[in-house]
Amino acid sequence: MSDETKVELGKDAQQIMDLVEKLPVLELANLVKALEVKFGVSAAAPMMMSAAAAPAAAGEAEEGSSKKNVVLAGAGGQKIAVIKVVRELTGLGLKEAKDLVDAAPKAVKEGVDLAEAQEMKKKLEEAGATVELQ
Repeated sequence: MSDETKVELGKDAQQIMDLVEKLPVLELANLVKALEVKFGVSAAAPMMMSAAAAPAAAGEAEEGSSKKNVVLAGAGGQKIAVIKVVRELTGLGLKEAKDLVDAAPKAVKEGVDLAEAQEMKKKLEEAGATVELQ
């Protein structure tokens, strides 16, 4: 943060901030959703939109709804086979793929077209993994 936008936090709030900084992106997104539901607020930044931009944004929202996150919920009993499939799907190195599988539940890929997400899910499940599409 720049000095202009720095906010002073109390000890407890700083501890929470430190914990939040360490969360994986998917867990952070779920935390934000839970906080929105719990407290009836929205984390979306308010934005001003011209009338001409509104139809374009609506079209983008429709396209975005077919995007899915492929989340590895568990490696199952065939961890090595799952690591191989994760490497194939993501192009990650062996260590990075192993770390991803060990950190399950973890997003393998985010913002994937529905058809591609279903294909990825099928490959991972054939290797013995438990997979969710979100």
